[in-house]
Amino acid sequence: MTVDAGTVDAGMLRRIGAREFDFTRQVAVMAVVNRTPDSFYDRGATFALDRAVDSALRAADLGADWVDVGGVPFGRGPAVSVGEELDRVVPAVDAIAAARADLVISVDTNNAEVAAAATAAGAAIINDTSGLGDPCMAEVVAGSDAHIVLTHSVGPPRVEKPAAHFDDVIAEVRGFLVERMARAEAAGIPRSRLIVDPGHDLDKNTQHSLEITRCIAEFADLGAPLLVAVSNKDFIGESIDRPQGERLAASLAAMTACILGGARIVRMHDIAETVDAVRMTEAILGMRQPARLEHNTHPTHNV
Repeated sequence: MTVDAGTVDAGMLRRIGAREFDFTRQVAVMAVVNRTPDSFYDRGATFALDRAVDSALRAADLGADWVDVGGVPFGRGPAVSVGEELDRVVPAVDAIAAARADLVISVDTNNAEVAAAATAAGAAIINDTSGLGDPCMAEVVAGSDAHIVLTHSVGPPRVEKPAAHFDDVIAEVRGFLVERMARAEAAGIPRSRLIVDPGHDLDKNTQHSLEITRCIAEFADLGAPLLVAVSNKDFIGESIDRPQGERLAASLAAMTACILGGARIVRMHDIAETVDAVRMTEAILGMRQPARLEHNTHPTHNV
């Protein structure tokens, strides 16, 4: 499949923060920066403010288009007060924005108060894993210039939930996203500031996440750029029987499958490897030209 250079979807042309994106011709790499002591992946490695900022700047140097700063993991665990989440997130956004004005910053939060403070500090995107679970979230984002990622999940984060069940996971996740897009627009957020995420592993089991990956194209035609967050998740580990720390290759495979199906933003941990895989996939799709052309481009001389 080659991208038609003459086709431009206006809904996929975005100015986010200081950057311009044409998601008909590029895939954006979103780096994960966790200011949490209990992240499932890094186990607090970037909890300290200086380490979080250094991680964000290093990701930018490696080719990340933006960084996603989170102060509270989605999974079950002890409650984190709004004040503590603010203390974790806002100083990081301030410091990253001051150091790299060209870097897009998103904040992973489902709390409207945190979203308001984060956008005031320089965040250009609110990554809401609850999909407008906070009734004030849409109003807060509508009153800013920020984009919002509307993610499918079931019920509030950080609590124990029943075993995941869907009669038709694709239809139900798609229906949820369509409804939340309509809710966001009704609150005053233009469609040009909406991004959607089917929420791999969020209140879903491995079979659900695999089905979403197989059918990812079902979410790429909703009229908003499609984000996927597959990096190092449990469905990866369960699919190939690999613990954390041994899931990079499989994460890149899942990410690539999603890009081929229409995903245009990828939220990943291992940035150097991700950038290489994304750029190669863009080249295969005809979104970008090779960095150089040398192989078999010169006549062979027989001696």
